[in-house]
Amino acid sequence: MAEIIVPELAESITEGTIAQWLKQPGDTVEKGEFIVELETDKVNVEVISEEAGVVSELLAAEGDTVQVGQVIAVVGAGSGSTASAPAPAAQSEAKEEVKATEAPKTPVAEETTNEQDRTIASPAARKLAREKGINLSEISPVDPMGRVRVQDVSAHGSAPTTTKAAPPSAASATKEDDGRTTREKMSRRRQTIASRLLEVRQNTAMLTTFNEIDMTNVMALRSRKKDKFFEDHDVRLGFMSFFTKAVVAALKKYPYVNSQIDGTDIVKNNFYDIGIAVSTEGGLVVPIVRDADRKNFSEIEANIGELAKKARDNKLALSDMSGGSFTITNGGVFGSLMSTPILNGTQVGILGMHTIQKRPVAIGNEIEIRPMMYVALSYDHRVIDGKDSVGFLKTVKELLENPEDLLLES
Repeated sequence: MAEIIVPELAESITEGTIAQWLKQPGDTVEKGEFIVELETDKVNVEVISEEAGVVSELLAAEGDTVQVGQVIAVVGAGSGSTASAPAPAAQSEAKEEVKATEAPKTPVAEETTNEQDRTIASPAARKLAREKGINLSEISPVDPMGRVRVQDVSAHGSAPTTTKAAPPSAASATKEDDGRTTREKMSRRRQTIASRLLEVRQNTAMLTTFNEIDMTNVMALRSRKKDKFFEDHDVRLGFMSFFTKAVVAALKKYPYVNSQIDGTDIVKNNFYDIGIAVSTEGGLVVPIVRDADRKNFSEIEANIGELAKKARDNKLALSDMSGGSFTITNGGVFGSLMSTPILNGTQVGILGMHTIQKRPVAIGNEIEIRPMMYVALSYDHRVIDGKDSVGFLKTVKELLENPEDLLLES
């Protein structure tokens, strides 16, 4: 017999959520084969079985929060079926079928069973509800997210048999029934993103300074070089490599922007691991371009392309996302003209790029139409003063308006 245990995920991650069971009770599993997918606030992690055998028991259901080191399944000896087991929603009932020593289940109407299956509940709560003969769908949980826990079952079971949960108000019933609203449980990643963004706003002295960049020269350079660049390096020349190199040069000039706070200390980073925000269906993730100061344009573009593909395919590893020193986010790809980016984790600076828009600007005594981009630097004022923040953004602007200088400065 072998236990499937939630592995160490990362230094700052102590729990995850069962996203999907890849094996069901009765299924054969080979040594090293994936058995479950865990969702953390950063990435999804597939857990393997260390032994070959048959899945005999699942100790957590999809949607349950599990801790590092927790036993979530048991693999026994023997051979079983590779056919698909009961649907994920009926995992708790599937457990009963593989336990020969337990009493047979009392037949229930199919409609009642489906209602219970759709109810989000911890394995312990399901077990207690079965023992007490309580229908999970009749329980009113305390959890605002709607998850039924053991204490909810206990409270329901101790109430008089004539007592029922209060029916929903006429207003809420009408909203649910007429289709005017749709209730959707937030994914674990979305909950964590929300929590961390709120934490950043509450625990930092965040300010934002803005500037605008005339993209004429960098666009002209890119237009001249992109075909030869692709021919030589088999990767497309985009704007992100220019911005990354400009950011590295500015960070070297203003090192406090490349730092973080640790208690009463300011820790200045002597490395340049630049996070590039990527939007995925599950939310925003920030994979890291390591040692961006040591990479040339083609290496940066290739690195960004690889990380973006892994993000879209949900294949990012925790090592791809940990330890960044500064972040770049590009709302311009969605058409954003101007925004205030929020700091990423313990970093004290983040650069926001925006859409390129042709606007009339004064060039000497003449008015010309130029491709302009607003850029924003959000920073932690506890570490960075206005002089450094404005100087940093001005350096980025000047380098991008004179892109040949990037070869010398970065």
